[in-house]
Amino acid sequence: MRFSRLATALAIAGALTATSAQAVTEISFWHAMEGPLGDRVNAIVAAFNKANPEYDVKSVYKGSYNETMNAGIAAFRAGSAPDILQVFEVGTATMMAAKGAVVPVQQMSEKAGDPINPKTFIGAVASYYSTNDGKLESMPFNSSTAVFYYNKDAFQKAGLDPNKPPKTWEELAADGAKLKAAGMQCGYTTSWPSWIQLETFSAWHNIPYATENNGFGGLGARLAIDNPLVLRHMQNLAKWAKEGIFMYGGRGDDPNALFVSGKCAMITGSSGLRASLVQNAKFKFGISTLPYYADVKGAPQNAIIGGASLWVFSHKSPEVYKGITKFFKYLSSPEVAAQWHQATGYVPVTKAAYELTKQQGFYDKNPGTEVGVQQLNVKTTAQSRGVRLGFLPQIRDIEDADIENIVSGKMTAKAGLQDMTKRGDALLAKFQQSVK
Repeated sequence: MRFSRLATALAIAGALTATSAQAVTEISFWHAMEGPLGDRVNAIVAAFNKANPEYDVKSVYKGSYNETMNAGIAAFRAGSAPDILQVFEVGTATMMAAKGAVVPVQQMSEKAGDPINPKTFIGAVASYYSTNDGKLESMPFNSSTAVFYYNKDAFQKAGLDPNKPPKTWEELAADGAKLKAAGMQCGYTTSWPSWIQLETFSAWHNIPYATENNGFGGLGARLAIDNPLVLRHMQNLAKWAKEGIFMYGGRGDDPNALFVSGKCAMITGSSGLRASLVQNAKFKFGISTLPYYADVKGAPQNAIIGGASLWVFSHKSPEVYKGITKFFKYLSSPEVAAQWHQATGYVPVTKAAYELTKQQGFYDKNPGTEVGVQQLNVKTTAQSRGVRLGFLPQIRDIEDADIENIVSGKMTAKAGLQDMTKRGDALLAKFQQSVK
């Protein structure tokens, strides 16, 4: 009898233990954040898991943006897609075209009974990741924008005012020459050449990068970069490279090392670079607005967003979608979003996070950190909303290769722009055909 009661008690305890274990819902989250940014992501996930023991979000670094997106697509095709996938902004058109593979974030949250309101996000951020009727397709997370960084110590050494960064391209060239004369290996470099020198450059000067409102108007969009202003800019980059004022440092974030190491005194790069500078730079640095050509009417207009958003794959359980919704709302809460912005340099994705950051005095204590938000927080135009084109990662590869040939003198700027346009348009036509 005693044995029977004991067995029953153990059985009940076992059942309760099993129920408890089953109650924890695992959520896989593949991302592309490495180094200090990856550490921040892991800390956020750990805090969420601690506050929500019924869920266990497992964050996994999968490599670069390209590698992470390719890994997610391959996993989906193999039937083992993660629940959440971080996708850089240039992959947005591709993900939106993947009907049946992903679940729109707003639709998911509404079904989970905890709607995510797109109006809580910074306008330029929400509009980029939404359908034309304002419904969120993916979750804004690490939105960045291009800003200008400069080495204050190098400026002082060159006899330049460390509190007066160049505002125009003409001033940048003049300062670059002085910095070079003062012993710097180079005056200026740029990360993400195609994103900053073509896409952002066009929006900043309020000229189209592509037809059909940069692709927001339809799949028939084609490149519009073979124009006099971009031609002039490419010719200037080639000229400055020949004079030693500009140093080409590679694609993506690779050129950041030229600035962080102190070789180059100025760089245009992602606002997200700040986290690495705070940790690794051995000099005082400043942040300012992007340079522009002073004779272009309407410039500067606004910068466009970069970075990435979070996409949710289809064919998951209701419990997983409920947990993802809760995790996304945690990410976008004022405290978490503000802390992420302040620690990384990514722009605050929600209005509440921006206001909280201001209330906390962060921008007063850290001059320049508000630049990215200010460059985005204006009314956009058809030319400055952003770029949404299919095969945009592949188009960037073509553009980066041609920019390399232009600044190295292997190709004229005119020939380079014509080649980008011809080969880019061929990809756009292929994409248009593939999704009809």
